[in-house]
Amino acid sequence: MNFSQIPGQSAVIDRLRSAVAENRVSHALLFYGPEGSGKFALALAFARFISCENRTAEDACGICPSCSKYDKLIHPDLHFVFPVIKKKSATEPVSDTYISQWREMVRKSPYFSLSKWTEAMEVANEQALIPVAEAAEIIRKLSLKSFESDYKIMIIWLPEKMNPETANKLLKMIEEPPAKTVFILVSEEDDRLLPTITSRCQHIRIPAIAAEDMSRYLVREYGMEQSGAEEIAGIANGNMVRATELAREDDNTTVHLERFTRMMRTAYARDIQSVIAWSEETAALGRERQKSFLTYALRLVRENFIMNFGGKEHKLVYLTRAEEDFSARFHPFINENNIHALDREFNLAYAHVESNGNTKMIFLDLALRTMRLIR
Repeated sequence: MNFSQIPGQSAVIDRLRSAVAENRVSHALLFYGPEGSGKFALALAFARFISCENRTAEDACGICPSCSKYDKLIHPDLHFVFPVIKKKSATEPVSDTYISQWREMVRKSPYFSLSKWTEAMEVANEQALIPVAEAAEIIRKLSLKSFESDYKIMIIWLPEKMNPETANKLLKMIEEPPAKTVFILVSEEDDRLLPTITSRCQHIRIPAIAAEDMSRYLVREYGMEQSGAEEIAGIANGNMVRATELAREDDNTTVHLERFTRMMRTAYARDIQSVIAWSEETAALGRERQKSFLTYALRLVRENFIMNFGGKEHKLVYLTRAEEDFSARFHPFINENNIHALDREFNLAYAHVESNGNTKMIFLDLALRTMRLIR
């Protein structure tokens, strides 16, 4: 991943180039911003730029031994930390436990969600975390001298998922970093990080990707027609993760829409047996898939509410064709009388899932409360 392959973000890239040119690369950087803004892709491109043996002022060369190893994600001075899930009857995992799956996913595309990553680990109904065992691995890896590059680089994806003990040990490493070490923290919820960690990082905000930059990327990387690329860019609304999933047609939109449709129809029909069946089926999903559905449902509820005020005509609504077909009939049921309550209930369900609550109770309660609100 080179800077030239990153859609948009020219201001951020110029800032990173200048830091290297002026020899003032911070030992700890925090890349933060909305999901799908390309934070991880930028972190990877920046790490490659720092390590390149023949870089220009603009970019990594792409052909030196260092760049070749970055292509395969096997450079000995590049380290990754990311959330993992413990399998049954297994010792506590660390990032290296899943490094093969990680490399495969990143090489496929640097734009992916936590939900997609947990699917790749093939472990259901558990939440992905960065466990305490990872702290010892971080210390071990960074205590070694660099093998080939001037810098050892550690990219920590979603550091907000760190176990508190791991976070405290990372803090100590950032306070007293080994020589020639660069930490790049890639966060989507930076407000959940320890303030003592964020205060020791250089903050680099990564904004959402502009629609025109996104559509150009989709045409270039996926060979799409311009009209199709522009349609997806409009639906994705700045989120490249969403855009690439739609382009590859491997997103969960169809499954989520079908689940949401059944939920609303059974709620409207006051069909208790179907409500119970729906809640049990949804409770059987993995927790990351459940959170993905709840996030999707919140978006669809909000989009349908906006449709009541001419949102589609004013291009304020971002829906696929299937979602538009459903919403054309459904949107009158989401109005000022229930929008706040629905928003609250779905957000509360998300918080309870994330807190490892009993998912059968969470989704049955959500379905019953929705049944009272949809009239």
